[in-house]
Amino acid sequence: MKITIIGAGPGGYEAAIYAAKKGAEVVLVEKGEVGGTCLNRGCIPTKAMLASYEALEAVEEASSFGIELSGEISVNYEKIIARKDKIVAGLVKGIGMLCDKAGVKIIKGFGKVASANTVEVDKGNGDIESIESDYIILAMGSVPITPGMFKYDGIRVITSDEVLEMKEAPKSMVLVGGGVIGTEIGQFLSKMGTDLTIVEMMPQLLPTMDEDVGKQLARQFKKEKINTIVGDGIAEVNPAEDSVSVTLQSGKELTADYCLVAIGRMPFTAGSGIDEIGLEMEERGGKIKVDEYLRTSIPSIYAIGDLIDSPFLAHVASKEGLIAVDNIFGAQKKAVYHAVPAAVYTNPEIATVGYSEADLIKAEKPYKKGTFEFRGLGKAQTSGQIQGFVKVLTDEEGTLIGAAIVGAHASDMLQVLTTAVQLGLKADDVADSIFPHPSMSEAILEALHDLHGLSINKL
Repeated sequence: MKITIIGAGPGGYEAAIYAAKKGAEVVLVEKGEVGGTCLNRGCIPTKAMLASYEALEAVEEASSFGIELSGEISVNYEKIIARKDKIVAGLVKGIGMLCDKAGVKIIKGFGKVASANTVEVDKGNGDIESIESDYIILAMGSVPITPGMFKYDGIRVITSDEVLEMKEAPKSMVLVGGGVIGTEIGQFLSKMGTDLTIVEMMPQLLPTMDEDVGKQLARQFKKEKINTIVGDGIAEVNPAEDSVSVTLQSGKELTADYCLVAIGRMPFTAGSGIDEIGLEMEERGGKIKVDEYLRTSIPSIYAIGDLIDSPFLAHVASKEGLIAVDNIFGAQKKAVYHAVPAAVYTNPEIATVGYSEADLIKAEKPYKKGTFEFRGLGKAQTSGQIQGFVKVLTDEEGTLIGAAIVGAHASDMLQVLTTAVQLGLKADDVADSIFPHPSMSEAILEALHDLHGLSINKL
């Protein structure tokens, strides 16, 4: 069996290695570097930069732990970027080695679907290679949304792609979009000295998440003197030679060196050939329509990740890639979307799964809630990481259906609740397990007990 995969992001390269290990002949087509947006222009670069934010925070707070530092603390932005680039390069090389060891053939070039079983790869300079396969997996990912009104030029009006390549921190910036990308990059740049204003048209930061989550992050941003404007949209953007002016719908005018547009992403399908071969599309969003097994309207072609109507998350694409491969090999697997974890790597860190309170209220679904603040834990007090909380949500029968964690190591701790939501476990059964002491995860136990008003350490 031969499988050709277009796109070497997390979904594509993991599917390729997995398929090769299951015995398939695999060709992986990628126009850029393996790792896709996540590794090269997204998840990993931003986390490397946020690690520098955390290091600076630790230095600034050292005296409260009895560690006295002398001399001037300064930021070497070029070194931060160099460290980021080194990490990315190492991981890109590692993926290449994994593919090579698994027997995956990587072809560099722009992949286009020519038929149900044919992929044409434009290698540049007029060199086209045609690949015949039994199956094709589309995993081309997504690109930033840049509506025409923003006058995106990649110079003064930029996206996350450009900002991650800057060799020095901008002196000033208007950042449009208070979602995951905007809050992460915004908090980092503000710490690096950028005079920053975040504009979010919805009433809160992280508008798709729990209201309490947005409020907690807003308090932290206020503490860090990060200017935020919520509930106000963009009316006009006008880039000039050395600045950009932004007019809000309220009439307020902002001027900065740069305007960063971080309002979301859209599937990257331009030039992919999907229109010519007649793949069925979703009604909205430019997404490819797939069935529950991730097959497109052409049975030999599968689509995963940001190309389809599922959460735009690297780990979702990875899981879908494995499911697609299993189904090509004869399985009948389906993705489980009611328990997709999501994380925001701001300070405080944020992680959620399942329903939020707003979801349940809107759907008029009865629910029960348990909460606990980290400041009530010994581990939080000793580590100085007291901000944040755990919230758990159950249905009337006590089955866990949603959770949110805001605080240190939230993304690491969420997995126990993700597993519980996916398996439909009762909150009481999870609470019956023994949690280590002292640990931050004890906040989960306390929140579970709080469902019944039985939290031991909650005032």
